[in-house]
Amino acid sequence: MIITSATSNSAAAAAYAKTQSSLEMGLPADDADGVVSGASGAQKFGDVLATAIEGAVSSNKEAEMKAASGLTGHGNLTDIVTSVSQAQMVLQTASVVRDKVIQSYQDIMRMTI
Repeated sequence: MIITSATSNSAAAAAYAKTQSSLEMGLPADDADGVVSGASGAQKFGDVLATAIEGAVSSNKEAEMKAASGLTGHGNLTDIVTSVSQAQMVLQTASVVRDKVIQSYQDIMRMTI
């Protein structure tokens, strides 16, 4: 799954606007259920995150399987190098996203109320 920056920014803005309007209308926080409506339909943030994580895990498992087959003398060297490089990029992307989430959490906790 490819998540572009423009898509994630617009989805985050839509989720923020929905939550803010729910709170302004006096609805309980449970009504702000994290459902994001976009061009592709409504998806929960948790579902999108779970799908992205499952994709990263499956990419890493595929790279491990191809590397193991390469160690036993089977498999195409180009496929092995490509899958390992792809798994490395997925891991680096996941690390960057994790760091941004932690940084955002720390920024929110430092805000004065």
